Amino acid sequence: MLRDVLRLSIRRYADRLGVSPSMVMEWKNRGTSLVPVPETQQILDTALAQCEPHEREAFFAALEAAPGAAPGSAAGALPAGMARLEPAVEVVESQQRWREVRQYLNGNRETLSRAAAELYDPALRISGTPMLMAPAWKAAEPVPLDQVELVWTDDVPEVLVTGSEPEAVATHPLRAPGVRFDRYTLAIRYISAPTLFENRPSYRLTDVNWTPGAGRLTFGLASYFDKVDLCEAVGHEFAAAYMEHQEQGGGDRLAWGGLPLRRLVDDPFDPGLRAVTPAITTLLIRRRRDGSATFLLHWRDPAKVVTAGGLYDAVPAGEFQPGSVMSAQSPQDFDLWRNIVRELNEELLGAPEFDGSGGPLQYERWPLWRTLERARVEGRVRAFAFGVGVDPLTLAVAIPSALVIDDELFDQLFGDIAAENAEGVTVTHWNGQDVRGGIPFTHQNVTQFINNEPMAPPGAACLALAWEHRDLLLSRRTDPSRRPRSRP
Repeated sequence: MLRDVLRLSIRRYADRLGVSPSMVMEWKNRGTSLVPVPETQQILDTALAQCEPHEREAFFAALEAAPGAAPGSAAGALPAGMARLEPAVEVVESQQRWREVRQYLNGNRETLSRAAAELYDPALRISGTPMLMAPAWKAAEPVPLDQVELVWTDDVPEVLVTGSEPEAVATHPLRAPGVRFDRYTLAIRYISAPTLFENRPSYRLTDVNWTPGAGRLTFGLASYFDKVDLCEAVGHEFAAAYMEHQEQGGGDRLAWGGLPLRRLVDDPFDPGLRAVTPAITTLLIRRRRDGSATFLLHWRDPAKVVTAGGLYDAVPAGEFQPGSVMSAQSPQDFDLWRNIVRELNEELLGAPEFDGSGGPLQYERWPLWRTLERARVEGRVRAFAFGVGVDPLTLAVAIPSALVIDDELFDQLFGDIAAENAEGVTVTHWNGQDVRGGIPFTHQNVTQFINNEPMAPPGAACLALAWEHRDLLLSRRTDPSRRPRSRP
């Protein structure tokens, strides 16, 4: 009955309670003949207590109107005090503390990222940013995206660290007295769900290989929540330890001893240890005829997104995922360039996100795709990959890249940039200036964002590497014979 009042599907209701969908289905099938065991009753009582007042009123009204219920008998048919039910104190305190740490994490990601980077070898850091990149994961110079070969494999290694280990218990709040959420994503959904929070297929990176002027990345399949369950829990653990360290008057450096979950990921560059599902973070650079350039940034709204909320980031940026659940293992979507174009459509033009529920996207019938693909062959659009990096705070992986578009083509395609989109806002005003055409790509501005603004580590890495290789990126050399190299 509570599920009906909340208008949730069986799966969404199960996620909210922290139980399996099959259990909810059993409750539905058995109806009033079911007598919950005490633990289940406590879970249901807590869920009801945490509903909004109008939802509880609707529940009691529906209960009283149920067949066989005597008028006014609803409260009497419930456990004593149900009409005024309050969740158990220990549950409230556990979830409140979790919420406080989560808010601190989202409000201080840039500071926390720099502090977390201190745990690792300084040689891994990219040009003054917190982003980490192992030598084997870094391209010697920007690689044209059409020279990055994607290889599909069904032989993915078994995940050794998932975020459900005993070491992760401290990041999982109570959902009932003595019972914790068993996954971080369940806690997010139940306690602090952002606007965008869906589990979708994601490409899982299993091998990285760079050679001069080319690259080879191997992928299998995983899910987005595989990433969140571990990476956001690792970030949460660090934020909680950092808060406590600051409250005790400590400095900015933390020791490994209080980070048991992070210690399980002893090599953040080992794709066989965990499910590495990278995002593609791309710095869009607008190249002008006079040789100057501007770049675009995006501010990620923490109320809308799970990761990198409250930070500036390069635009476009998004998870490397199929555009449809029907094309997960198809070359149709298994393509870095096509993923970038989909993100351009969403973040600059404000188009709805391809949520994966529809059929495969017909790229050849899509005007934006056709125009950009033609321009790429002509050299008016150039895309590059810098390597594969790790955010030190959450250990989330990203593929930093750059997309250079000629000025006239940019105006033609993106003249009316959407100020707001499903993940945040495009930066159109900064430092008292109108920057709808982009922020001037100068050393002063690049340094300002890397050192003095709250930047997501992948976006900061894109800026640093783009500035380092600006002569190559902004040159007008092109090789029209190059074509994408990907195969299933």
